[in-house]
Amino acid sequence: MHHLETEFIKYKNNKLFIEDVSVDKITGEFGTPLYIYSKNHFIKQYNNFASAFSSLNHKIFYAMKANYNLSIINTFAKLGSGIDANSEGELYRALKTGIHPSNIILTSVGKTKNEIKIGIEKNVLMIKAESEEEIELINKIAGELNKTASVAIRVNPDVDAKTHPYISTGLSTNKFGVDSKSALNIYKHRKEFRNIKFTGIDMHIGSQITSIVPFCEAVQKLSELYFEIEKDGLKLEHFDVGGGIGVTYNNEQSFTINEFAEKTIPLFKKLNCQIFFEPGRYLTANGGILVTEVLYNKKNGDKNFVIIDAAMNDLLRPSIYQAYHHVQPVQLFEDRKEKIVDVVGPVCESGDYIARDREISETKSGELLAIMSAGAYGMVMSSNYNARRRPAEILVNGTNLSVIRSRETFEHLIWDEKIL
Repeated sequence: MHHLETEFIKYKNNKLFIEDVSVDKITGEFGTPLYIYSKNHFIKQYNNFASAFSSLNHKIFYAMKANYNLSIINTFAKLGSGIDANSEGELYRALKTGIHPSNIILTSVGKTKNEIKIGIEKNVLMIKAESEEEIELINKIAGELNKTASVAIRVNPDVDAKTHPYISTGLSTNKFGVDSKSALNIYKHRKEFRNIKFTGIDMHIGSQITSIVPFCEAVQKLSELYFEIEKDGLKLEHFDVGGGIGVTYNNEQSFTINEFAEKTIPLFKKLNCQIFFEPGRYLTANGGILVTEVLYNKKNGDKNFVIIDAAMNDLLRPSIYQAYHHVQPVQLFEDRKEKIVDVVGPVCESGDYIARDREISETKSGELLAIMSAGAYGMVMSSNYNARRRPAEILVNGTNLSVIRSRETFEHLIWDEKIL
């Protein structure tokens, strides 16, 4: 079997390391299942992104929905990143790190009245609106607060991102944004919204996109709208491309950030405004792993199973997206044969699996497996299904490691419940 390795997560003397610390040493102290992240992977990804667009007036907003641990948010904030918060809870987390509200954008297709109110009260950089009714509500709440809300409209460019349908967001059949015609009409009638300042135009066509073509098509379509708005006398301050840049989970042939910049910078330079980006997965996915212990090997007829102590409640992506995560041993053994197996968890669902019909090295009870590319949409999508405790999270920086979230206790699970 091939092994997925990065600059900061790789084998040394047949043992898997995160930076300069062996994975088995970390699990020996903190147990399994366990999320482990490389801080320097996050830093390098951010710096690579910023460097690629250094010739452009731009701002990066980390899409914290990918991984909203406070220490991860803080890592990017210290690098100069803004934050894309998608809910009141995410906004609360972002503010807890000390980042200034002027570096936060408030997104979401369905903001509550309270979320809008808090966003306006906190003076976030802008609220990304996704319908005319929402804009009317923002205007009403801003008026009640005697404030002016900075608003950008998310426009749906009707571009196929060629990704999983659950994470495709730029088609007219998706729930996100408004069509170009409706957006232009709102901008033209902007004087009707006396408590709103329209500051930008936004898009986000999907996630895990491995071709530059949909991005370029969407930017070109949205640029036409940008110039129409400009002709009508409104000078927009920003043009938000969103996120969605794909990463390698297995053998995907994605584009590099430099290739992305090379193709898109000429398009952006036609616009007289700041360019916003909202990367999430690109920054974090391959900077994290979920480590799990093999509980049992079993055989049902011709089917081989490896039963592990991690489950769908720890990493949901394979169950709901049929997403691929590479699974590989923490310790390599040269004499092990390859087997076709299903890697499954203990939860009482047939959908509780990490990998199906996957070729991996033979395993034994008590050995460790690394589930790769778990730095994005891993812990944030975890749950307590089957009353299972969510894992701890460890951040490694060189030879240093920090517990950035402890493993839940059973007391955590019932702290606010009552027996009647």
